[in-house]
Amino acid sequence: MTTVASLDRDSSREARLGVICGLAAYLVWGFFPIFFKLVSQVPPLEVVAHRVVWSMVFLTILVTVKGRWGDLRAAFGTHKTLATLCATTVLIATNWLVFIYAIGKGEVLQSSLGYFMTPLVNIVLGFVFLHERMKRGQAIGVMLAVVGLTLSALRLGTIPWIALGLAATFGLYGLLRKTVPVDSLVGLSVETFLAGPAAAIYLGYLGATGQGTFLAGSLGDSTVLLLSGVVTAIPLLIFTAAAKRLRLMTIGFLQYITPSIHFLLAVCLYGEEFNATHLVTFLCVWSGLAVYSWSAIAFARKPAVASARMETAAE
Repeated sequence: MTTVASLDRDSSREARLGVICGLAAYLVWGFFPIFFKLVSQVPPLEVVAHRVVWSMVFLTILVTVKGRWGDLRAAFGTHKTLATLCATTVLIATNWLVFIYAIGKGEVLQSSLGYFMTPLVNIVLGFVFLHERMKRGQAIGVMLAVVGLTLSALRLGTIPWIALGLAATFGLYGLLRKTVPVDSLVGLSVETFLAGPAAAIYLGYLGATGQGTFLAGSLGDSTVLLLSGVVTAIPLLIFTAAAKRLRLMTIGFLQYITPSIHFLLAVCLYGEEFNATHLVTFLCVWSGLAVYSWSAIAFARKPAVASARMETAAE
């Protein structure tokens, strides 16, 4: 017979496993700059093509082992689902391309800023496309981020397009993926299968014309390119396990791990310039995130407080 105590233990165990999986996924994503910095001399488009092709190979094996080919056929056979996944394929490929470009150009700091901005961009996208009501704390958070980016553009004389590109593509990707009734394994598999043929043709062209790096360059470069597919797919699958076990708010706080690591790598390891303008920009975005997080916590506590009051009144 199942007891309340055993259910609590199971729930606690699942929550701990969820936190471990979430930490693992965000830590791996956080150290992506180090991995892809190893092939910074390879053209970004070629790196992305390898990432797509080897992800496709890895996911083909995984889908076969898990017996999910029926789910993939169903996804390809549903016109609305396929059309949406075509759009998400373009968005995630663009996001990967901008990220790889940023790593190669020594712009890890902008990568950090972009992923810090993503939760605030999600608020704007929800307001514009889903007609969600923007709470006061969320509006203040977005305004602070806009102020920071505007000051940065005025002082540096250039728009931080890498940060904006990463935040926009990843935010739109998440928005569209929410509308597709498939899990991450099936969704990512469909996306890589859609992009895979073009990526393979491009790599074949590079190889035929003697411009490719794989097997023609160093063993280290070839190994990193070969592993890029596994490195891409595994943290996403681990994250899926975390998402099933954790509250959305917990995931929301864990997601700050990745851009925090990017920030530390940019400043401490790669020695990227971090001047007063950068400081003001990041402080504005961090303040916006703090206000947004405080608002989310306060909103989440209201139902619990109301429930407790009702229970007290009932007694």
